[in-house]
Amino acid sequence: MKLAKLRLRNFRCFRRETTVDFKEITALIGKNDSGKSTIMDALDLFLNENDPDKDDGSKGGNPKDLTIICEFTDLPKEVVIDDAYPTKLKTEYLLNEDGRLEIHKRYSGHLQKPKCESIEAHAVHPTANGVKDLLQLKNPDLKKRAKELGVKLEGIDPKINAQIRERIREHLGDLKLAPTMIPLNEDNAKKIWTELKKYLPAFALFKSDRASTDQDPEAQDPLKAAV
Repeated sequence: MKLAKLRLRNFRCFRRETTVDFKEITALIGKNDSGKSTIMDALDLFLNENDPDKDDGSKGGNPKDLTIICEFTDLPKEVVIDDAYPTKLKTEYLLNEDGRLEIHKRYSGHLQKPKCESIEAHAVHPTANGVKDLLQLKNPDLKKRAKELGVKLEGIDPKINAQIRERIREHLGDLKLAPTMIPLNEDNAKKIWTELKKYLPAFALFKSDRASTDQDPEAQDPLKAAV
């Protein structure tokens, strides 16, 4: 996957939501203290699963809504999100209006030791009763839901969640698709985020404007590590 867009809200100097679009090569140009390093640190928090510092909440903003949002393109054709069976992000209705994977991370910026409190995908997702929460259901609950809706599971493997979800959606027909926030750190959906993380781009920050004090050989010689 490729990072296409970053959005920041209530993070350091970015109190109001600010958007940065990324291309194959993106240059950030600005005077000192304009937020260039903040953008880099936000990417580090998001992609490397780190936590903010206690002073990272925007002054004058809402530190409880310290949010970092990333949108990704060049998505894998198939993913394994909750069992050994491959499925598609589009089939699971996990893509936004532009066909991108859009992930929102919200942090508790008001605490002394801030943590990531929620991870959500913003997607055009089913909102009809009976299908809007399928990604949160484990296998026994999916089978129970299928029975309640009168969905027959003949011809599919009832041990594979993706196949049950697809059969339920086909049975219901009108899914009432709408932009929705889908929790990815609750119930069965935790497995989805665990798998999606494997496809995220790697992030590394090399500083060349000052001598390195890090004793790690890779930080001492970043060019060698990159090669």
